[in-house]
Amino acid sequence: MTITWNDNVPIYRQLRARVVAMILDGALAEGDALPSVRQVAADYQINPLTVSKAYQELVDEDLVEKRRGLGMFVTEGARKALLGSERDRFLREEWPAIHARMQRLGLTLEQLMKAADDNKENAS
Repeated sequence: MTITWNDNVPIYRQLRARVVAMILDGALAEGDALPSVRQVAADYQINPLTVSKAYQELVDEDLVEKRRGLGMFVTEGARKALLGSERDRFLREEWPAIHARMQRLGLTLEQLMKAADDNKENAS
């Protein structure tokens, strides 16, 4: 298993984002176990403390729960909570730059929607 880490973002934050994406994409459903700290550390050749820090952030956000002797599990309602918080974060942090670039390029929402539809058709 290989992964390319971004040197500008701490690895634990990137790992947290990867787990969040897996929950949002449905690869990890509510009640599913997360891979063990040791397994993730071995697979990605990173320090187990880095994995623990990423997992602890998810616990602190009530997205994951620790079950003594069993591991970490996605909590009920995690996906719904993430959808709300990630949408808010997108609109607050990412959308302004995207919108500004659209304006600079003279792109309309209709053009973007058509391009998205065309991409869907080409991917099929």
